[in-house]
Amino acid sequence: MSVTVLVGSQWGDEGKGKIVDILSERYDIVVRYQGGANAGHTVEIGDRKFVLHLIPSGILREKVLCVIGNGVVIDPKALLDEIKQLEELGISIKGRLLISHNAHLIMPYHKLLDAINENSSTKIGTTGRGIGPCYIDKYARRGIKIVDLLDKKVLEEKIRINIEEKNNLLRKVYNQDELDVDEIIKEYLAFDEAIDQYITDVPLFLHNSILEDKSILFEGAQGALLDIDHGTYPYVTSSNPTSGGACTGSGIPPTKISSVFGIVKAYTTRVGFGPFPTEMLDDKGEKLRTIGNEFGATTGRPRRCGWYDAYLVNYSRMINGIQRAAITKLDVLSYFDEIKVCISYELNGKKLKSFPTDVNRLNEVTPVYETLPGWNTDISKMTAYSQLPANAKNYLEFISQQSGFEISMISVGPKRNQTIEL
Repeated sequence: MSVTVLVGSQWGDEGKGKIVDILSERYDIVVRYQGGANAGHTVEIGDRKFVLHLIPSGILREKVLCVIGNGVVIDPKALLDEIKQLEELGISIKGRLLISHNAHLIMPYHKLLDAINENSSTKIGTTGRGIGPCYIDKYARRGIKIVDLLDKKVLEEKIRINIEEKNNLLRKVYNQDELDVDEIIKEYLAFDEAIDQYITDVPLFLHNSILEDKSILFEGAQGALLDIDHGTYPYVTSSNPTSGGACTGSGIPPTKISSVFGIVKAYTTRVGFGPFPTEMLDDKGEKLRTIGNEFGATTGRPRRCGWYDAYLVNYSRMINGIQRAAITKLDVLSYFDEIKVCISYELNGKKLKSFPTDVNRLNEVTPVYETLPGWNTDISKMTAYSQLPANAKNYLEFISQQSGFEISMISVGPKRNQTIEL
């Protein structure tokens, strides 16, 4: 039995899409367990680029079955658009995609409220896709699940109750136009017809698959430091990208997980607001952004860039149980004479003993760096570890030691074949 959870180990955008695509060739099933269409997993195959938001990256391997778990919040339009785009690109979906009947649906009012909140003084830098408001309704026990689509009477009653409440809020608080209840009911009934063939009892399916000794790869979205419980709250996502989220987001017990695999960018990036101790607000930061093409796959927003933070990643390794990792975008560092690595934090002149997730303290820390020599050599065409320059190997060995995990894969470019396995 092989059940592996793959997690982003920083603030997201680590290159999970590519690594899932590579690893999924070795698995029977790939499961997405949290998040929504705010994710942007990019895979480049030859001259073609695929950007996936809801469907697991394993869909690009024709023998892999893909599952969307109950921890994912689903925007019907985004899902149907993604299915259509993949089919137009020659990717077969029929019989290869399963969706949990317990996944919650993003409604039009979720996206509207998200946009309103992001235009307020309390914005945190979300994608505006309605993810947070949908999770709010889920935990307030007034969410609408895919299973509700099966009973038109139940669906209509839930939508009418929710929209009456949301329309009061839109009209009285935000001075916005009210939503059309009947139009929304009609839209979601049509969605039910379109996705009915994919709906299944995911926990039962995964349980039976494990009994049949099928290999399963769990794909997280976003990154560990964006986890609602273990991230840099409140500048986080609304779900649990950490490895524990794979259990609650799919219905498998933790005793069935055999390994946790981390995806770690060779430097650090962040989108949106929030503390970022190693951020580079100078020409070197801009150089990283330009060479690394650090712009969001979902929003196109420029990412904030900084040196590798081993102290942060070591915390991520601890809370996720990461044993092995893939280092991505190592090639981007090929054009720096010196490369810094943060090995610890100081606050008020004292070295911290643990990573502070509270933003007030994290905003005040001073990163402690080790400076390593760069290699100033294009490594994007190298296919074996032995070909890498000595300084590149030294860098990898240093961050492996400081972060506490074994490196088993190195990405030296965005394409499938730009990958070195150890």
